[in-house]
Amino acid sequence: MQQARTALTAAFLDMDTRQSIAENAVAASAQVFPERGMAAQWDRVRARCYDAAGSYLALNERLDQAERDGGSIPQAEIDGQIRKLADAARGVDEFYRGNQGHLEHAVAVYGSVPQLVAQVRSAAQRVRQAADDSPFSGYPSVLLSKAAVDEGLVTLEAAIGAGVGATREAATELENRSRTLSRALEDAPGKQHSATTALASAGTRLAAAQHRTERLAPALSSLLREFNAASSADLANNERQAHRAIDAAAADLSRARAALQNNDPEQTLELTTSARGHLASAEEQADAVTDRLALLREVREKPQEKAKTVRFKLRDAQMLAVNNGLVPQWGSVLDAQSERLDRVVAGLTGPHPDYWAYISELDAVSAFIAGVVERMRSTDR
Repeated sequence: MQQARTALTAAFLDMDTRQSIAENAVAASAQVFPERGMAAQWDRVRARCYDAAGSYLALNERLDQAERDGGSIPQAEIDGQIRKLADAARGVDEFYRGNQGHLEHAVAVYGSVPQLVAQVRSAAQRVRQAADDSPFSGYPSVLLSKAAVDEGLVTLEAAIGAGVGATREAATELENRSRTLSRALEDAPGKQHSATTALASAGTRLAAAQHRTERLAPALSSLLREFNAASSADLANNERQAHRAIDAAAADLSRARAALQNNDPEQTLELTTSARGHLASAEEQADAVTDRLALLREVREKPQEKAKTVRFKLRDAQMLAVNNGLVPQWGSVLDAQSERLDRVVAGLTGPHPDYWAYISELDAVSAFIAGVVERMRSTDR
């Protein structure tokens, strides 16, 4: 009876030890890497261990009873229980070996979390203090980053009681926020120079944009005098919009200079960026008028040149259809564009032809042909 107890206990303790090691590793994985789903995979193995442990305890009670009553338990039943415990232990080993790399990594990460928290918290407090002591502590980027670190510290403390996974995530986030604050402090000294340079550059661009808008009124006048009114109808508001954008840019740059004098280079850079956006709009409005005038004059000088270019493109498309056996699908479509071209060219008549409508129609035909060519090439591929 004593030998039976010893053998059974040894088998049970062996299984229980293996189960405990695996159980702890699975728990670590569930906390740190829940997406791996180790707990669900472990359930079947654990259930087998619980079943073996339950039958072991039941047999132990029967052994106690037999010892009290002077009875006995068949050796075959005892051997069977030992095999059941051994089989359960073997199942644990197979599960563990199959996931050993991940499980050991999970245990290592799980065990390192307290140290990670201490290191991250200490680093955050150091950089936070450095920000308070910095002469640039009032810069918006530094203020924003300081607030983020403060929030990260509070979140970390709250996460510690919510489990290792949440704690590790909060620590990683705090670490990222601390780095952002460090970068803000590192970048701060150079911003005064950057703001000064940007402001000077924007001032030069403002002067150039003002010069460009001065050409707007004469260009609009030439458009109305030389060409059909429809050729510039969409540009009627360009002069007003350009001047409005110039005024907005000048106002931004005035505020940017004041911010620089008040030792706020970040506000200067922000306002300078805004001014550049207004200047780009003013330049676009001005160039649209002068470019339109130049284009209309070019087409008026040689009106057939643009039509010839489109006809060449059409002929190339027709040759592509012939060479690739695509005439049944695309031949009539391309022929229709040839007729459309003829109508566009024929419409360029009278003392004041609408050259802009002529250009727009030719561009539309050209774009349509390009689309057909792309579809034919796709079919060929």
